[in-house]
Amino acid sequence: MRRALQELYRHLIEDFLVQYCRRLRKKDFATKAESVSRKRNGKREYLNGSQTRHLMKQLNAFFEVIVEVPRIRIGKRQTIETLINEEALLLAKFLRDERKSWIPRITVL
Repeated sequence: MRRALQELYRHLIEDFLVQYCRRLRKKDFATKAESVSRKRNGKREYLNGSQTRHLMKQLNAFFEVIVEVPRIRIGKRQTIETLINEEALLLAKFLRDERKSWIPRITVL
């Protein structure tokens, strides 16, 4: 069931990442040599430190975006983070037979 909850909001995160990656340049990456196996070394590319910090700040800001989905108790709008948390709660209530059904509330940005 955790997978069902993940899939509901996968499109939001994927869209965020695609838009973010479009702005990246070669200088935003660092190459590191790593051991691939006992006898082989390889190189991998990672976001550099400043770009990693920037990505995390942008992702945190993304979760604070307001969406037009009513909250469980009060209000007609909420952040993406609150929406995901509320959906997890509603799914848990359904799994514990505290609710007869669970119809996910999905948002599109």
